[in-house]
Amino acid sequence: MAHRYFLINKPYGVLSQFTRELPDHRTLADLYDFPPDVYPVGRLDRDSEGLLLLTDDGALNHRLLNPAHRHPRTYWVQVEGIPTPDALSALAAGPTIRIKGKNHASLPLLVETIAPAVAPRTPPIRYRKNVADSWLSLTLTEGKNRQVRRVCAAVGYPVLRLIRHAIVEVTLEDLAGQSVREVDRDWLYARLELR
Repeated sequence: MAHRYFLINKPYGVLSQFTRELPDHRTLADLYDFPPDVYPVGRLDRDSEGLLLLTDDGALNHRLLNPAHRHPRTYWVQVEGIPTPDALSALAAGPTIRIKGKNHASLPLLVETIAPAVAPRTPPIRYRKNVADSWLSLTLTEGKNRQVRRVCAAVGYPVLRLIRHAIVEVTLEDLAGQSVREVDRDWLYARLELR
């Protein structure tokens, strides 16, 4: 039987799973009537948004989650403040972050300042009249727990909003305005640069 592949634009407040932990928690099951054997490849925190892949293809899951393969993932990140050139350099170098009380060196990141056209979030982000905010594009090749939030905090710019924009060459634009889109294996593998 052929494997199935779905791209979704996960909204804020939705868990990257099908099991409801609390009655008021929304899950992937609330977004679409997915086939019973598909599951997310990786995760996005409840308070993160953006591109998520769902499939029943175990080989793809292994390939994308295995740290040895270091596939790039790009996040659009709204931060509090306007990062200085030194902060951007520190981000690009891969700052040391703390996870469970231990220091972890991050691999270098690709960092750009951007001005994306994104719809407002519901609920809206925290707004402070006297503190500016800005957007960054961060491309990582590793997936430590809450890494984007941690690296931004490490250089002094807390994350207000986080959107995964791309996994390798698959982007939110590939959803063509839909919240869920089923795609075929050949198209997806080509965009993920897999054989």
